[in-house]
Amino acid sequence: MTNSNIIIREIKQNDNVPLEAAIRGCFHEFDIPLKGTAYEDPETSKMFASYQNQNDVYFVVTLDGKVFGGGGIKPLKDFELEVCEIQKMYFAPEIRGKGLGKLLFEKCMEAARKMGYKQCYLESAPQLKAAIHIYEAFGFKHLDAPLGNTGHDACGIWMLKNL
Repeated sequence: MTNSNIIIREIKQNDNVPLEAAIRGCFHEFDIPLKGTAYEDPETSKMFASYQNQNDVYFVVTLDGKVFGGGGIKPLKDFELEVCEIQKMYFAPEIRGKGLGKLLFEKCMEAARKMGYKQCYLESAPQLKAAIHIYEAFGFKHLDAPLGNTGHDACGIWMLKNL
């Protein structure tokens, strides 16, 4: 596999089904709770429609034209307008370990800055150690409690970074 077969681009309507499969697959693989997480979030089955506002964006990662994951940013629900949230950043096993998490993360951070956000928030599960390590490397600091109203009460890791 060469990197020329890998593309990070904005989500399209026909990405919904493979993206939902990639996201939900991670929950079973890493034994993450299904309740109170992105697994049962209604947006997970309609990702394209969920990221069509002026102040949000979702990127998918494709390999040979097939969607294997993604991640995006949105305003943090029921919180300050200048704070966005990294959302639904999951990768199928086929594309892990290739540095794509860092590339996608950089793309999301740049988009957040361009949209005028001042801080970025995220929630994660303790099982996702590799992802948490990336967040820490990007300067995210651990919080003692969640911010906003994400509806993901089973996530036990909360982090924030100034942009």
